[in-house]
Amino acid sequence: MSTVNIMWFRRDLRLSDNAALYHALKSGKPVAPIFIFDRNILDKLEDKADRRVEFIHVALNDMQQQLASMGSSMHVFYGFPHEVWPNILRSYKVEKVFTNHDYEPYALERDDDIRQLLSNEGISLHTYKDQVIFEKDEVLKDDGKPYTVFTPYSKKWKAKLTPFYLKAYSTEKYFQHFFKQNAIAIPSLNSMDFQPVDKPFPARMVKAELVKKYKEQRDMPSIAGTSKLGVHLRFGTLSIRKLAAFAQPLNESFLNELIWRDFYHMILHHFPHVGRGLAFKPAYDRVQWHNNESEFKAWCEGKTGYPIVDAGMRELNATGFMHNRVRMITASFLIKHLLINWRWGEAYFAQKLLDFDLAANNGGWQWAASSGCDAAPYFRIFNPTLQTKKFDPQLKYIRQWVPEFESLTEYVPPIVNHEMARKRVLQVYKKALGEMADD
Repeated sequence: MSTVNIMWFRRDLRLSDNAALYHALKSGKPVAPIFIFDRNILDKLEDKADRRVEFIHVALNDMQQQLASMGSSMHVFYGFPHEVWPNILRSYKVEKVFTNHDYEPYALERDDDIRQLLSNEGISLHTYKDQVIFEKDEVLKDDGKPYTVFTPYSKKWKAKLTPFYLKAYSTEKYFQHFFKQNAIAIPSLNSMDFQPVDKPFPARMVKAELVKKYKEQRDMPSIAGTSKLGVHLRFGTLSIRKLAAFAQPLNESFLNELIWRDFYHMILHHFPHVGRGLAFKPAYDRVQWHNNESEFKAWCEGKTGYPIVDAGMRELNATGFMHNRVRMITASFLIKHLLINWRWGEAYFAQKLLDFDLAANNGGWQWAASSGCDAAPYFRIFNPTLQTKKFDPQLKYIRQWVPEFESLTEYVPPIVNHEMARKRVLQVYKKALGEMADD
């Protein structure tokens, strides 16, 4: 059996411009590509028509076609990584394993376990930065401490950016180094107890015109003014370097959204407690939530009686996508109007969003709850009516998702009064923060 190196794909489902794959292909040994459908993750997914699993499956089949044309194959496994890896090591004589960094709490534990398992067999694990432009300690304050406010972070980020950081990894030059083997069948979705939905996924490209108009159009949910590339960045079917290089000369506002991704990943790295369900600012863990389960159900189903909120939740439930401005409105409503723990909303979005990313999702929810870094102040409470007048003035978005909203008999009445809710949340937050100050 000839010796190979393994390329372990995870959140980087592409063969072009892939950091770990580039280093693997240049390593001097044939490269066998593998992917593990991880049961530690999949077993927790209640919806067996979860489109994210289908998205991965589609991406793997796309990669398999490319590999087959080169006389190679992706080897896809289904199971628990600590049980799958011994099987991989029986299938191949392995010298090194290459993979890209994953920053989420579970991924760090998994990688530590697999690193130890491989080390016991005399195999080294090599990891690389691939899904962000700058990670961990690469953008720090002058005193060496991490930023906790976005604007100065983004200025330092832009000052540090040179063409080197956006340069593509030219993997194609070394494709002849893939391990030659016959195509190995990818486990079907059904064999893993998942079902395909067969709806189209967002395109893996963005037009220059959209990026140029991004600042003017991004907040209007009735306009197709956002890229919907989140799912491609989440699973790495699109290179962040390629997208940042494309956006940089066109529109700073669009580039800023990519910087927010780096920012939240940096926060998760330096302040790992946010990934364990704790508020970034500990004082906010003292908030006494109302947590009415029937009101939470109404919010989930888009039946709050506030049309802009309901439109957002129905869009999410139907498509796995929600417009970014509406994400802020729906999150603020759950937290500030219904006084429901932001973690409930965070978990619901984690379950439903095609582009769910732990660092960004947590950052967004803690921003809305005022408990996060660089968050909205606690007394900032979105008024859904004013948000509608500002961002959906002709009610196009609302009419698309809540067609019955103008009918007094069909549409549900508001489940909470805005002014009452505003006063209530201010009292609750003041009490929590006041108690902290008294300690």
